[in-house]
Amino acid sequence: MRILISAYACEPGRGSEPGIGWDHVCQTARHHDVWVITRCNNRAAIEKALARDPIAGLRCVYFDLPYWARFWKKGARGLNLYYYLWQIGAYLTARGLHHEVKFDLAHHVTFGSYWRPTFLPLLPIPFIWGPVGGGESTPGGFHRAFSMRGRLYEALRDYARKIGERDPFVRLAARRSVAALATTSQTKERLLALGCRKVAVCAQSGLPAEELVKLMALPLRHGNPFRVLSLGRLLHWKGFELGLQAFARFHALFPDSEYWLIGDGPERKRLERLGRKLGIRGRMVFWGVLARSEALEKISQCDVLLHPSLHDSSPMVAVEAMAAGRPVVCLDLGGPALQVTEDSGIKVPATSPEQVVSDLAAAMMQLAEDPDLRIRLGVAARQRVREHFAWDQKGVFMANMYGLVKEDEIERFAWASGEN
Repeated sequence: MRILISAYACEPGRGSEPGIGWDHVCQTARHHDVWVITRCNNRAAIEKALARDPIAGLRCVYFDLPYWARFWKKGARGLNLYYYLWQIGAYLTARGLHHEVKFDLAHHVTFGSYWRPTFLPLLPIPFIWGPVGGGESTPGGFHRAFSMRGRLYEALRDYARKIGERDPFVRLAARRSVAALATTSQTKERLLALGCRKVAVCAQSGLPAEELVKLMALPLRHGNPFRVLSLGRLLHWKGFELGLQAFARFHALFPDSEYWLIGDGPERKRLERLGRKLGIRGRMVFWGVLARSEALEKISQCDVLLHPSLHDSSPMVAVEAMAAGRPVVCLDLGGPALQVTEDSGIKVPATSPEQVVSDLAAAMMQLAEDPDLRIRLGVAARQRVREHFAWDQKGVFMANMYGLVKEDEIERFAWASGEN
């Protein structure tokens, strides 16, 4: 089949959405002829990767707005407007390509936010949307623990989603999609409300074969101190404040322990102050932003991943830790709740900040005192990643879904997705 993919974020060797976009097009190109439309600033990294490891079925089409229409975009500033305009230009590029190539279907991959528009549904071919996320929200009662900046962010996020859901092109994408993939059940509900006919829950994150092999080969850790790791941007909704409070409570009962945090962000100073207030300054280490390879090495030096995020669609770090055989302690919310099972980690409910802190501390204590439990959970976590989060498996799944679309048998889609 001839597949057209829109991947605004698409870059080899990166985590998060750029890595997801790249891995998706690579796996799809194993089974079909793929044309991917992406940004020009991804070109150098893509061409370097393809020179090292050519992919016969992949053709990259690079598009950006002219300089006069993008000079004002600096980092995240102006991103939403730029992205909207980029999608319009990407559609015009796609329309011209379709006249030449005659694609069998179009697929929007990144950005993976359900409330951001894509114009690919305007093409006269079947359209697949996702995986997309963003339907998750912070549970009521947790906002009071946020800084003023965090509360403002949550209010603006909710407002942006409401505006996005009223965008006629977002609704058009929902109505015209023959199939949609949602990263969580919450996003699935939003997609159905927007008018999608067929929606299945499918994790966005996964690991390529070479990374999977490296992580699976890491030995399970024995010895002291017992190390807890959290990794991600230091943002209020990542829940690191809850993690610090829980670790302080755990550390008081299990002194031979450390808490490592990898990443940086606007909450760092606030978290450092909290650590001093809690009396654990000497037992927590802020590593800052690390290269992906360094971050994965730090995972191998820890015993448990603590991921107390309050609304996360499909975090890569949880899958990486599970592949390394490290149990994940998380909240029973959003993407982590689907990634982690009772056999491969510990999920705690999120009814109040006080309850979460108490339950996270208890989970750390349980894992610190029972090395055999850590090993059992770690082995099960690796098996779960091998079966559900390997990109090779995802490539087969996508190829099967494309086949259902071509054969006009999309009624079988929800069953074929392996929703869990």
